[in-house]
Amino acid sequence: MVAVTALALGLAAGAGAARASEDATGTWRMSNGKVTVRVAHCGQGLCGRVVALKKPHDGKGRPRLDKENPNPALRSRPVIGLTILSNMKASGKGTWSGTIYNPDDGNTYSSSMQLLGPSTMKVNGCVAGVLCKSLKFIRVD
Repeated sequence: MVAVTALALGLAAGAGAARASEDATGTWRMSNGKVTVRVAHCGQGLCGRVVALKKPHDGKGRPRLDKENPNPALRSRPVIGLTILSNMKASGKGTWSGTIYNPDDGNTYSSSMQLLGPSTMKVNGCVAGVLCKSLKFIRVD
């Protein structure tokens, strides 16, 4: 899942204990720095929108687009601004389950988020519930 690995969520060392350990809202960067996502309340759950990319432009200097989307009408959307984490509902203390969209392959996968501490989060993306990839994110706000 290349798109999933393209997502980055990070925590700043300065994010203090004042933030509840169950609060995943905020801005996160993937540990490899490729993607920054803002997680916010959306309806009865959480969602995450791409707010920055390490490489926001293609080789011709144009904004990176959602060109692998299965819907041709959506392929001209910029990746920055895309909601990639959707319908993330609480599934336990500091954990949420929902879906993750991978703009690198245009697929949506089942997903879970788990806070590992006040500034670290693990996001899993799974195919058929068995083939999963874990990504580490760090809070940046």
